Amino acid sequence: MNEINLKVNGMACTGCENRVKNALKTIDGVENVEASFEKCFVKVELSKDISLEVIKEAIEDLGFSVNG
Repeated sequence: MNEINLKVNGMACTGCENRVKNALKTIDGVENVEASFEKCFVKVELSKDISLEVIKEAIEDLGFSVNG
């Protein structure tokens, strides 16, 4: 299983964490998502190859910024 770790800015509460988790879980191949607004951190576990750009775009579409 592949794993992507991202620094995500703009999350301010657990509601933000949940929005990110729910958005990413709709992507085919995403198995698990952990998010922390306090640490500005998102970890995505994948069951198949998914472009980093697809993951970033899903987060950025919610209004958050992603720094690799």
